[in-house]
Amino acid sequence: MARTPIRESVKTLMLSIGILTGLALSHGKANAEDIRTTIVAGGCFWCVESDFERVDGVIEVVSGFAGGTVPDPSYREVVSGGTGHLEVVQITYDADVLPYASLLRLFLRSVDPLDAGGQFCDRGESYTTAIFVDNAQEREIARGAIQEAEGVLGQSLVTPIRDAAPFYPAEDYHQDYYRSNDIILTRFGPRRKAVAYELYRQACGRDQRVLDIWGQEAAFAADHL
Repeated sequence: MARTPIRESVKTLMLSIGILTGLALSHGKANAEDIRTTIVAGGCFWCVESDFERVDGVIEVVSGFAGGTVPDPSYREVVSGGTGHLEVVQITYDADVLPYASLLRLFLRSVDPLDAGGQFCDRGESYTTAIFVDNAQEREIARGAIQEAEGVLGQSLVTPIRDAAPFYPAEDYHQDYYRSNDIILTRFGPRRKAVAYELYRQACGRDQRVLDIWGQEAAFAADHL
């Protein structure tokens, strides 16, 4: 029986859909392999989250805690001390767009890697810096990033490279704090979180200190001064 033009068209259409679906799945799988996560500690996690969510190649940034011994700690527990946890962010990124080495270069230039006692106005262990690595390759890249930064500054960095540790997201209150329109009571009176965040960041001296250390290589700081 002769095939009709309609049957031939349907067959061709279905074949085309199958080919395109296969290509899409293949492409999706390749992209999925390039989507990675990393954890860094840079003092106040509101600030690190705010900075990196604007970076091309970053998919998501979540504020949280890592490095300690207490499971699923609260913010109050961490900043009160004794848990061993640091304020950190978990960054999900596309390594094709933002290679790990480039991410770490930005990170180091957005903090004070010479301060072992905290970051800016926030003092104590929970506010110290760190780079958490998942494997030997990441450790080698992190070492290279620190050595390169030490060459630029002419000083030894105190930011440690630490083994990967369980990540615990902070409470919803702290997520996307820098852009939230929720009203909270501050020492300046009622303010939107986004406004309170900028007031805190300026008062803490974060960006001026980063500029003082890194000069023209400072990351993000100029946007807040």
